[in-house]
Amino acid sequence: MYRIFDAHCHIYPESIAQKAVEGIDRFYDHLPFRPYDGTAGTLLRLGREAGISHFVVHSVATAPRQISSINRYIASEVARSNGLFTGLGTLHPDSEKPEQDFSELVDLGLKGVKLHPDFQRFEADSAKAMRIYALCAEAGLPVLVHTGDHRFDYSNPNRIAHILQAFPKLKFIGAHFGGWSMWDEAVRLLSGFDNIAVDSSSTFYATGREKGKELIKIWGADRVMFGADYPMWHPQQEINCLMEMGLQEDEYRRIFWDNAAEIFGLGDA
Repeated sequence: MYRIFDAHCHIYPESIAQKAVEGIDRFYDHLPFRPYDGTAGTLLRLGREAGISHFVVHSVATAPRQISSINRYIASEVARSNGLFTGLGTLHPDSEKPEQDFSELVDLGLKGVKLHPDFQRFEADSAKAMRIYALCAEAGLPVLVHTGDHRFDYSNPNRIAHILQAFPKLKFIGAHFGGWSMWDEAVRLLSGFDNIAVDSSSTFYATGREKGKELIKIWGADRVMFGADYPMWHPQQEINCLMEMGLQEDEYRRIFWDNAAEIFGLGDA
């Protein structure tokens, strides 16, 4: 079996996890399945069951006042994980002190930034958001962005293209194959850029295996990372879906481990 690096996991403090998961459910018009509880403990349990060796964990601030507390929480869970977690911090374009927020994030040892423009309600290519990408590009930190939503126009591929054009050195990760619910448009507008990688999260349930395999072939296995999108999915079913696609061994190694390990600096650990 392959080593597995899950590059897309949301976690929340136990005191607010239920409320946070219910908020996700409402945001997506009530999911056709029951999400898991959103705690780090359940993520680790499901990961053990699925044979996952490492996880990227994150959460997002819906208001600037939440930034510091969320980043300190993620850093604390990384410290408690015995090397199983890589943590991404959150930022918000409406913050009046983005440089200070970013500095604290780096000082906490977080290895990148997670943004969700649709949930945080900002245009991904707005001038304020561009300040965040500039900070990440200068520091060499990756930024994982929820991309795409046919209901809104906050993070759709046309906006992501502006970011990739403006910051050719930025390590940009487009969640959900670069455009949730807009997969073909994401391929058309974004796959030609060489400064974007994508993850596989929350895609195969909608595309099915054949379309999912087609997306992997178009993007190239050297740019795709496995992501289960906990607490929305059980990682085992996402692994099973990938394994049923009949990819080459080197493609599975890239998707399940190598790509994420390279981007987040894990090496062969």
